[in-house]
Amino acid sequence: MQWYFVAALLTILTSSQGILTTLSQTNGRYMYDYATIPFLAEVFKLVVSSVLLWRECRVSPSTRMTTEWKSVRLYPIPSVIYLIHNNVQFATLTYVDTSTYQIMGNLKIVTTGILFRLFLRRKLSNLQWMAIILLAIGTTTSQIKGCGEASCDSLFSAPIQGYMLGILSACLSASAGVYTEFLMKKDNDSLYWQNVQLYTFGAIFNMARLVVDDFRGGFENGPWWHRIFNGYSITTWMVVLNLGSTGLLVSWLMKYADNIVKVYSTSMAMLLTMVLSVYLFNFKPTLQLFLGIIICMMSLHMYFAPPNMLVDLPSTTKAAPESLKEVCVGRRTDS
Repeated sequence: MQWYFVAALLTILTSSQGILTTLSQTNGRYMYDYATIPFLAEVFKLVVSSVLLWRECRVSPSTRMTTEWKSVRLYPIPSVIYLIHNNVQFATLTYVDTSTYQIMGNLKIVTTGILFRLFLRRKLSNLQWMAIILLAIGTTTSQIKGCGEASCDSLFSAPIQGYMLGILSACLSASAGVYTEFLMKKDNDSLYWQNVQLYTFGAIFNMARLVVDDFRGGFENGPWWHRIFNGYSITTWMVVLNLGSTGLLVSWLMKYADNIVKVYSTSMAMLLTMVLSVYLFNFKPTLQLFLGIIICMMSLHMYFAPPNMLVDLPSTTKAAPESLKEVCVGRRTDS
C-alpha cells in the first residue's frame, strides 16, 4: 500500500471525526460519557491488531516479535505523554478561549519538524523547512476570524500562563508523535505486534482515567463499566470506529512513512472539515479560509515536489564550460 493513499485516507477520516462528533450530539449535548470514546477506540485498535497479528503468524511463522522487557517497557511512554498532554490541554483552556487555543495548536507543526530533525536525525532541505512554516501560516490564517468580530483581539489578550501552556502542549504533541515513530522504526518487529503493545497500554491508561473519574464523582452514576454504553447511538459507534481506524492508519504511517506526512494529513483534514462545515452546518466561509487553503496547497507542493520542479536552472550553465574551452583552444592556435 502506497503511503500517499494511506495519507489521503487518513485525511478523510480525520476530517470526518469532528463532523461525526458534532452529529452525535442531541440538542447540543452529549448523551454519553465522552471519556468512554477513547477507551473503546483503543480496545477496537487492540482487537484489530491482535487478529491481524494472529493471521500474520499463521502465514509466516518467522514473524519477528521482540518480547524482552527492555523493549516492551518503552511502549507505555507515548500513552503517558498523551495523558499529560490531555491535562495540559484542559489547563490551557482555562487561560485562553477556544479560537486562541486552536491557533496556538498550530505550533505543533513547527515543533514536530524541529524534533524530527533533532531526535530522529532526519535532515530537511531549506525548501522543506519553508514548506513547514508555510503550512503553519496557512492553517493559522484559515482559523483567524474577521477583525469585526469580538474575539479578534482575544489572541493577544491572554495571560502569559496561557501562552506557556500552549507551547508546552504543542511540544508534548510533537514529542509523542516523534517518539512513536522512533519506536516503530527502531527494529524490524511486526507492525501488528508493535500495535498490540501500544494499544494495550493505551487501553489501560484510558481505563484508569475512567476509574479516576468515578472516584472524583463519588460513584454517583455507578462504576464506569455499568454505564459505558449509556446514550450510545449509531453515530456514536461511528465516532468510535472512526477514531480507532484513524489510529491504525497513523501507526502505519509512523512505520512506513514519517511524522511530517502525518502532520500534512491532519492539517489538510482540518481545512477539509471547515469546507464540509459550509454545507453541513451552514458555516460561513471567510476570505481567511480561502487564503489558508491556498497557502497550505503551496506548502504541500513545495515539500513533496522534486526540487527540479520548484527551481528552474538556466540551461546555459552547462554550456558555459564548453564555450570557455573552445575560446582557450582558439587562442592557443593563434599563438
